[in-house]
Amino acid sequence: MTRWPAFLAAALLVAACGDKPAEKKGALPVLVTATQAQVVAIEIVERTLGTLEAVNDPKVGAEIAGKVVEVAARTGQSVVKGQLLARIDPTDAGHQATADSAEIARLEALLAQQERVLARQSELVQKNFISKNALDDATAQRDALKNQLATARARAELSRNALAKTRVVAPVAGIIETQVVAPGDYVKLGDPLFRMVSNARLRANLPFPESAAARLTVGQAVRLSSPLAPEAEIAAVVEDIRPTVGDGNRALEVIARLDNPGPLKSGGSVDAAVVTGRREQAVVVPEQAVVLRPAGKVVYLIVDGKAQQQVVDTGSKQKGVVEIVAGLRGGERLALDGAGFLSDGAAVNVKETAKTAAGPQGAPKPK
Repeated sequence: MTRWPAFLAAALLVAACGDKPAEKKGALPVLVTATQAQVVAIEIVERTLGTLEAVNDPKVGAEIAGKVVEVAARTGQSVVKGQLLARIDPTDAGHQATADSAEIARLEALLAQQERVLARQSELVQKNFISKNALDDATAQRDALKNQLATARARAELSRNALAKTRVVAPVAGIIETQVVAPGDYVKLGDPLFRMVSNARLRANLPFPESAAARLTVGQAVRLSSPLAPEAEIAAVVEDIRPTVGDGNRALEVIARLDNPGPLKSGGSVDAAVVTGRREQAVVVPEQAVVLRPAGKVVYLIVDGKAQQQVVDTGSKQKGVVEIVAGLRGGERLALDGAGFLSDGAAVNVKETAKTAAGPQGAPKPK
């Protein structure tokens, strides 16, 4: 082992001490933007994820038996009310309608002749040329012909209806979801031909936990949004609340009516917010001002150039802001951008003051 001379060892020790880094300076201030806690009126909502279904989704079936001779609509086609979808062979129904019309004409001719006979016999009875019994017989024949004519007309109406049913038409305006029938098929009464769906009026099925039952009532306003139209907000109304809780999901089902669904479609999913009330004096801050720390949810107050940690309790979230139910009174200056990098007592450098966070839609200006 090499032994260093004593003077050389001392020189190395002095050199090492001369290279020791300087004492660590104070941490640089954290660059942040600031905002202010607001006092506004907000709506109290219950949120859930629901599904849409069509109020009108008729299954078009055959109203008469026969062979399909024409299919005029296809799957995915939009149709209007009364538009031809298919035709069933009208031959037999047409012949029956013709025969019934001929029978009506025959009975009308016989009835007209009997009316003339009855008129002549009435004159003869008045002149005592024939007995009144003959007049009664003629009257009875006339009444029998009237009854036969009424029966024939009713039968002819049925024939005309049957003939009309050979033209299968759309019962409502909508889209052909499924085409079941094809040309050449023989269909019986009631056989399915088409399945339609109309998005003109939709119903939203919204599941809520049992605990929300006391806060939900029929007639409450509902706001819906959908992946089909993420920027659009569709207004709806609570139409019904099912009286039982679902066996599978233990959820209370709320039905919302959409009279003007816009771009929404049956079968789609929706984010729903049922407005259950309104709080006039609510403290709100932007969501990004609230950060998670070991102490819980906190905001950082900006006081004399330093961050002061404040534990808060949060409520509902709406339109990018969160309600503070405990911990703030409103008007406090808070760190916004950069809040996640702060700790209690950290020095801050406020780059700029962010625009005051907008409250929920329809809320008044800060008080």
